[in-house]
This record gives sequence, C-alpha cells and structure tokens, in this order.
Amino acid sequence: MPRLLVFQHVAAEPLGTLDPLIRRRGHRIRFKNFERHPDATLNVDRYRGLIVLGGPMNVADHPHRPHLANEMRAIERMLHQGKPVLGICLGAQLLAHVLGAPVTRNPVPEIGWYPLRKTAAGEADPVLAPLPVETPVFQWHGCRFDIPRDAAHLASSPDCPSQAFRHGDNAYGFQFHLEMDQRLVERWLANPAYRDELAEAGLPHEGHADPEQAIRAQTQRHIAGMQRQADAVFNNFLDLVGRPQRRRTLPSREWA
Repeated sequence: MPRLLVFQHVAAEPLGTLDPLIRRRGHRIRFKNFERHPDATLNVDRYRGLIVLGGPMNVADHPHRPHLANEMRAIERMLHQGKPVLGICLGAQLLAHVLGAPVTRNPVPEIGWYPLRKTAAGEADPVLAPLPVETPVFQWHGCRFDIPRDAAHLASSPDCPSQAFRHGDNAYGFQFHLEMDQRLVERWLANPAYRDELAEAGLPHEGHADPEQAIRAQTQRHIAGMQRQADAVFNNFLDLVGRPQRRRTLPSREWA
C-alpha cells in the first residue's frame, strides 16, 4: 500500500478535497504538522510520494522558521529518489526554490476566483489534462514563483503568469487551490488573519462592494465545476504514486 507524506503548515490549510480521494484509493497518509511540531524530524525514505500544502508564511522566512529549510531538504531528497511531489501554493513556492527558481512578491495579490489558462505544455500534460484550456480557480497568495529551469510551464493567469509547472515526469507545483470546497472557503473567510489579509489587499471585486460577499457569490458559481476537475487532476497525480519511479539526480543545495 503506497504511503504518502503530507507537510501541513497551519490547521486552516488542510488537504481539503484531496483527503477523501487519497483515502478512497487506499493510500496511507502521514501528516507532518509544523504548526504543532515545528521541529519534526523529516525522514522521507519510507514514503512513495509527498504533498506540500499552503500556509501564510513565505520561503524568505526560512532563517527564522527552521522547518522551512528542513522541508526544502526533504523535497530535494524526494526529487533525488524520483518520487512524486505535489506543491500547492506555499508548497509550490518551496518546490520552485529547491529547483533554483526565485520566489518573490507578486505585483498584486490574488484572493478569490481568477481565470487560469493552460499553456501549450499544459494542454499536453497528462496530470492537468482534465482542466479546460481556460477555467476559474480559487487563489489566495501574495507571492509567486518563477518557472524553474528545465521545468515545463503549464498555466498562467492575467495577474500572475507563473501558475503551474512540472519538473521531470512527476514533480508538480500549483500556485492555485484546487483542493477547496465551499466549507473550506467559508473557513478561510471566517479566519481573522485571512479576513485581515483580504481587507488589506483592497482588491476590486466586480459587482460587489464587500469582497467577502463577492467571493461567496463566485464560489456558488464555480466551486462544483472546479471540484469535478480537481478530482480528476488529483487522481492523475495519485496514479504516479502508485507505480515505481525512476531515480533522478539534482545538484545539492544549502538551506540555511
């Protein structure tokens, strides 16, 4: 039975709709929750794949959040072992940084629903195949990654061109949140820190003076379609976990 390792940074950002998909396929999940255990030991050798979730911190915080440096070393080891890795939001930024790409502030935050457009490489990608060429996805981020060298650029949005990449055959970074359901959107909108971030962003939301109500209205329109697409995308990624992986070699880097 394949064993999956999941790095979780805060309770507010769980696996979401990915959790029942993983369990339904019979994979065993081991969580490393850095909010509860920031000094957790990270031995990835026993696992067949890794999922790194989002969080409110940034890659640049690693000098005073040692778990981020530990995570990057663990990601690097998984890549060396040729095992599937999926990074979501902060997780994608950590993966990109491990692969040598800069992670910087995006010119504007993306919070709410935004159109995602696949590139030609994205249209040919086997994991992203279930997504239409253009589709609305849920976002909540202020930073962005550059596409790593030798990685395939899979998707973009009008305000953030680097939305998804694939490195090799089985390492994926998604800036957006396909794992959301309506309950999780409401959980974020009720979280004081997240609400403050939304208010401070001052983002325009067409047709609504209240950004929270705008996100709720857009969620009503888009969530069911995104969930159907997300289930198919995540199942394609989980297919990678269920079969042997080829070893790949990457240069060693220091995360200190």
